[in-house]
Amino acid sequence: MTDAPESAEPQLPYGVGPWPGGPDAWPDDPRYDPELLAHGDTRNVVDEYRYWSMDAIVADLDGKRHPFHVAIENWQHDMNIGSIVRSANAFLAAEVHIIGKRRWNRRGAMVTDRYQHVRHHEDVAAFAEWADAASLPILAIDNVGDSQPLDRAEMPERCVLLFGQEGPGLSPEALAEASGTIEITQYGSTRSINASAAAAVVMYEWCRRWA
Repeated sequence: MTDAPESAEPQLPYGVGPWPGGPDAWPDDPRYDPELLAHGDTRNVVDEYRYWSMDAIVADLDGKRHPFHVAIENWQHDMNIGSIVRSANAFLAAEVHIIGKRRWNRRGAMVTDRYQHVRHHEDVAAFAEWADAASLPILAIDNVGDSQPLDRAEMPERCVLLFGQEGPGLSPEALAEASGTIEITQYGSTRSINASAAAAVVMYEWCRRWA
C-alpha cells in the first residue's frame, strides 16, 4: 500500500454526508460547493465552513486574520515546518514566511496550507527588507543569552514571530535582524522543546494577549 500524496485532503473519521433533501433543498448561497453538497464534506474544517468551497473559506478568513505573521528559516528541510503552518492556520496568522529553501515538507500541514497564505524569501536579508517595508518588528524565538521570558516579553500586536530550525535554532543572521528575542520558560531537564510545539505556544500567547 502506498502513502497518500501530500496534497491529498486527509480522510478523517468525522464530517457530514450529502445535504439532506437532495439538490432541491440546497442553500442558495454561492459560498457552498455543489460537489460537497452532493457527496458530503469530510474535510478537517470547523462546522461553520461545512460545505463551503475552499475559495469561500479563504475569503472569509482573509476578512478576520490576525495582524501577526510567522516566519520560519528553512535551511535543512525541517520536518516541523508543516506543523508550524498548521498552527499558524489554527491561530489565524496573517501570513507564513519561509526563509531559505523554497521546498518544504507539507505533510505536517495536513493541507492547511491551502487556507493559509505562505510567502517565500530567498534569504534573511530579503525577509528583513520585507518586514522593514511592512513596518513589522521581528521577534526571534530562541533561548539565547539575552532572551526575555515569554510571559514578560513585549509582543506588539503587529509583529513577525521568527522561528529557527530544530536543533541549531535561528541563524546568526536572523538573530541580528530581530528587534527582540523571546524564550519559553521551561521547568524540566531538557534545554529546548520541539520547534513546532514552541511555535504553537508563542502563537497562543499572542492570541491570549490580543485576539
